[in-house]
Amino acid sequence: MSALSENLQLALDLADAADRITMRYFQSDRLVVDTKPDMTPVTQADRETEQAIRRILEEKRPDHAVLGEEFGGGETARAPVRWIIDPIDGTKRYMRGVPSFGTLLALEQAGELVIGVASAPALGRRWWAARGEGAFVNDRRLRVSQVKDLMAAHLALASLDSWLSQGLYGRLEGIASRAWTSTGFGDFWIHMLVAEGAAEAALEPAGALWDFAALKVIVEEAGGQFTDFRGNRVADGGSGLSSNGGPIHAELLSLLS
Repeated sequence: MSALSENLQLALDLADAADRITMRYFQSDRLVVDTKPDMTPVTQADRETEQAIRRILEEKRPDHAVLGEEFGGGETARAPVRWIIDPIDGTKRYMRGVPSFGTLLALEQAGELVIGVASAPALGRRWWAARGEGAFVNDRRLRVSQVKDLMAAHLALASLDSWLSQGLYGRLEGIASRAWTSTGFGDFWIHMLVAEGAAEAALEPAGALWDFAALKVIVEEAGGQFTDFRGNRVADGGSGLSSNGGPIHAELLSLLS
């Protein structure tokens, strides 16, 4: 087994551990919610999930660096090998009992994202990908759609509050009016709809590296394209645009600019 395959298996094992914790607290009266300094919510499930992942990595990969949403690690940016963790993407929905939340795990080697896993236990779905090996959901290989015209496209959108907070609501109105239809799920799931071919593009105006790293690998291995809103092919650009590639991606970038 190659090192990449071994690390992919480890990432799937980490997702198993995360699922056990997130489902233990999901829709539970025991869930405790706090507010972080940036005024965003965090639950004990967020913290326990990241702590559990870190403990396993400390045992299994003690020479690897870790960056996580809840416990940091930004100083590891130039580490040769680094795991990037979002213990619960969609915390606001998680704490309200909405099942569209997930744990996101990515592995970065020499600055390149090579593994991505997005596990959504309440939806009964897990997406994963490794560079050069394709992308999958529940053992089914993923492929983006072949729709080329924005007028025929299904757009998956982040929540309205994120567009408003970034001052981009006017752009969103212009984009949505040109598409066939749009859906506003928010968070990681919108990008996974692109990887599955259920949507042609997903637009998220605000997010950190841990929000996008795993998703970028999965979308690209499904044959799609992932950039920030300026067209940079990065996961740390502060925004995320995934698509089936080609003219739709270019047209959306033009509308966003």
